[in-house]
Amino acid sequence: MTITQIEYVVAVERNGSFVTAAEKCFVTQPTLSMQIQKLEEELGVKIFDRNHHPIIPTDMGKLIIDQAKKVIFERDKIDELISSSKKELIGKLNIGIIPTVASSIVPRALKSFVKKYTSVDISITEMNTDQITHKLKEGEIDFGILSTPLHEKSLKESPLYLEPYVVYASKGHKLLKNKIIDPKDIDVNELWSLGDEHCMRFQVINLCGKQKFYGAENAFNYQSGSLLSLIRMVDVNGGLTILPELSIADFPKDMLEQVRYFKEPTPVREISLVTNKYFTKNKLAISFTESVLSQIPEEMKAKNKKRKVLPIS
Repeated sequence: MTITQIEYVVAVERNGSFVTAAEKCFVTQPTLSMQIQKLEEELGVKIFDRNHHPIIPTDMGKLIIDQAKKVIFERDKIDELISSSKKELIGKLNIGIIPTVASSIVPRALKSFVKKYTSVDISITEMNTDQITHKLKEGEIDFGILSTPLHEKSLKESPLYLEPYVVYASKGHKLLKNKIIDPKDIDVNELWSLGDEHCMRFQVINLCGKQKFYGAENAFNYQSGSLLSLIRMVDVNGGLTILPELSIADFPKDMLEQVRYFKEPTPVREISLVTNKYFTKNKLAISFTESVLSQIPEEMKAKNKKRKVLPIS
């Protein structure tokens, strides 16, 4: 039994295909299939049901794959030990970030990180919460940065900052007469929101009130996939939207005049670094989160917990 064989087995389980797994492992399909067959012969059991498409593990295969993932995580600990002993930070990072966070912090944080740690190979992908949690559990990414709490026992959450929500309304909107906004004053029939795949949508629903939100009688229903689209819809079609405060950091003065804050206690979302229980790349994660936090106002950092965190479901 070799580490390579174990990696091939996990790759097939993740991809449901010998062909795709081989592509991911940068080997030919016959090579990968032969190595898995050798492992099955050595163990005396079938790991995969090859008659099923996509390929699925046998009952014994499921147990073997669970153990195989633990072996890979333990192997990664050796790499982390070696990396930690060196003065220069090296290694690879695969990170998943929800889009509403990525657009605000990734450009500046990435610039800072890459400039400081030139030997780290970093890959950042925008994903929704469900995709991030799934890939964390499967070990396909190292960590995620997303809204919490998730209430997932198999994942570890380390809060980074608490980001207030603000209202962005169209020019001349009646709410702009107020210096601060009470959530109960928001007309959900005028509200532009993100689609169901975004956890921020459910935070907005919880802020406005589920009964009020789902009882709305919109003549036109539009769910956006980006904060920029929400802003454009407000500018062109009127109404209002709710945005994370960091997303307005680059607003010009005239757009800032269309922004209002909520009354105390200010509703916020909690943004955390989330890992699975086998996570080993602590030094790399700490270095990246330091780059993130360097872009966050001091008053938002998670040590200030006296704020109302909106649930994400």
